[in-house]
Amino acid sequence: MKDQDISSMYLEELNEYVIEQGWPKFRAKQIYEWLHKKHIDSVDKMTNIPKDIRSVLDENLCKVSYVTHQTSVSDGTSKFLFSMEDGQRIETVFMPYHHGNSICISSQAGCAMGCAFCASTIGGCKRNLTAGEMLGQIYMAVNTVGEDISNVVVMGTGEPLQNYDNLIRFIKILTSEEGYNLSIRNITVSSCGIVPNIRRLADEGMGITFALSLHAPTDEKRKTLMPIANSYSIKETLEATDYYFNKTGRRITIEYSLMGGINDSDQDAETLGRLLKGRGYHVNLIPVNPVDERSFTPSSKAKIAEFKKILEKYGINVTIRRGMGSDIDAACGQLRRKYGVIT
Repeated sequence: MKDQDISSMYLEELNEYVIEQGWPKFRAKQIYEWLHKKHIDSVDKMTNIPKDIRSVLDENLCKVSYVTHQTSVSDGTSKFLFSMEDGQRIETVFMPYHHGNSICISSQAGCAMGCAFCASTIGGCKRNLTAGEMLGQIYMAVNTVGEDISNVVVMGTGEPLQNYDNLIRFIKILTSEEGYNLSIRNITVSSCGIVPNIRRLADEGMGITFALSLHAPTDEKRKTLMPIANSYSIKETLEATDYYFNKTGRRITIEYSLMGGINDSDQDAETLGRLLKGRGYHVNLIPVNPVDERSFTPSSKAKIAEFKKILEKYGINVTIRRGMGSDIDAACGQLRRKYGVIT
C-alpha cells in the first residue's frame, strides 16, 4: 500500500497534494476525474497530464490488477478475482438485473468474523482494504464488462464495519459529484452486527441502506453460527438497527441464510416473526451457498416457501434472494481460495 495513495484521496486532499508537488492547482480536478469519473487503469491514459507528472502519480497510485473472472451461463453474473500490490487477492461480483447492474465488493482481504457457514472467514483476515482498493474493484469490473453499475453492495469478503474509516472514505468518493457520482441511496452496507459502529454509521447521516446479517432468531442458535453473537445480543443489535432506522429513515434489511435442519424450522420462523413484528424491516431469505470446507446445505424450496409464509403472517415484507452465479463459485471466498490465499 502507498504512503500517499492518490486513489484514496478526497478532492480537497488531492488539491493539497498537487500544491505540495508544485503543480498547477487545476491538475487536481483533472487527476480526480481521470481516476473516478473515467476510472482509467493506468496513468498513461491521462492524456492531458504532462509525462513528468504522470510518472510521479504512478508511484503514488494504488493499483488493483485483474487476475481472472468467471461468467455464469445461466444468469450472466460475473465473479472477478483481483490482486492487490502486496499479492492479496479479493473477490468482486458483477450482477446484471433488469432494473440495472449491481456490484458486490469486498472490504477486507479475508475475514475475521468466523461465521461457521462462510468460506470468506477460512484463514482469517489478512488486512483492511483501502478506499482506493475498494473503488478499484468497481472500476476494474466496469471496464472489463463494459457497462456501468447503478447499485453497490458492500457484502463481499470482510466485515465493512471493522474497516470503518476506509468504508466512509470509499462511500464519499464514490458519491462525489466530481467522481463516479453514484446516488447515496443506491449503496448497501452489510454487517454481522458491530453495534457501536452501527450507531456511528447512523450518526454519519449519509442515508445508505443498512443490512444486518442475522441468520438465527435466538442468541443461543446465533452463537453456534456467528461468533459476533458472543459480543452483542440480538436485543442490543436490533436496538442499534432501530436507532439507524430512526436516524436515517432508511428501512433495514435482515439477511437470513437458510440452512437445512439448522435454522429453517417453523419454530425458527415463528420466533423470527415475533422478533421483527412491527419494526418495518425487510427480510431477505438466502438459500445458503454450499462450501467445500463446510457441511451446510441449503433448505429445500418447500421449507423456504413455508418460512416466508410464516414471516408474512407477522406482517413482515419478505423476499427470497434469487441464487445467482451458483455455477461460478459465487459464494463469498470460494474463488479466492481456489486460486490460493496469500499468508
